[in-house]
Amino acid sequence: MRILYFIFALIFCSVSAQKILPLDTLKLKEAKDMLADDYGNLYIYTNKNFSLTKYDSLGKQIGKMMLTVPYKIQSVQNPLSVPLFSENAQEMKFVDQNLNEIQKVDFKQKFGFIKMAYAEDLQQLWLLDESTKRLIQYNFRNETTINSYPFDASFDDLMDLLVYENKIYVLTRKRILVYTFKFEKVFEAQVENGKRFRRENEFILVITDNSILRYVPEKEMVKIFEDPNAQIVDKNTLSYFEIKANNLYLYSLEKNKETKQQTEPDPKQKDTERDVEKSDEKRAEPDTPEGKLEKKTQEIEDKNPAESSLQKLIEDTSEVQTVGV
Repeated sequence: MRILYFIFALIFCSVSAQKILPLDTLKLKEAKDMLADDYGNLYIYTNKNFSLTKYDSLGKQIGKMMLTVPYKIQSVQNPLSVPLFSENAQEMKFVDQNLNEIQKVDFKQKFGFIKMAYAEDLQQLWLLDESTKRLIQYNFRNETTINSYPFDASFDDLMDLLVYENKIYVLTRKRILVYTFKFEKVFEAQVENGKRFRRENEFILVITDNSILRYVPEKEMVKIFEDPNAQIVDKNTLSYFEIKANNLYLYSLEKNKETKQQTEPDPKQKDTERDVEKSDEKRAEPDTPEGKLEKKTQEIEDKNPAESSLQKLIEDTSEVQTVGV
């Protein structure tokens, strides 16, 4: 009965954890990429006309930006300043919560060819300069180079770059690589259809076309979400998102946590079940004094329930103990 309860709880919570969000299927069909911020707002990038559109959680359009060349959206974790990098235009834009441009950083005048850029904060960029084979730490507020490190590597299908706690993370379509600033490789693993990094506090995540992986420092990549039928996946701190069959689905992390807790037996319940099992085992042993006492008590009750008084039970108990001990 308990097993059936857990099965029903799992099915109920799995279904309730999934929610279809109200967004036009035509817009989702044309989406090349999708990101979600922690307020539940969605950013849809369309490669067809290089447009970036922002919607709230109810599907209402908040802002739209038309671009002339392809741009890569780095992150929307700070919706007040969203960085977009264009290898074609050799520049990085920052847009506000309504997708209005608030700043542009032009790399053409100061650097060779920037293959990838990563905005560490609101004043520093990390630039991978392919022409000079260097990784450059650049303060774009005062237009000064802070540091420059030799980085002699050629990456096919380079997708993203991230720098965190003296480690350099490089993502291609097929691999994740982690380096020190001395260009020493400390980790490498295969990934399928890698798209971008996402950092949540000390955790480094990799977003692919239909899965999300978490990096275990210098050990392995652990898959935390996957749907082989998804077109696009993403997450914020509360939920997973996916576009599948031109519909947008949300999976609550809290619901998933509740499901796991409900399907795992409580430790106290486990102890109680164990005690009951031991009690049953002891009761099933007829050669022990306790077993003889139980047998004698049952015989008295079967013969004459009225005689099964406390005094009668005590007398027979003494007799059994004398024989058995």
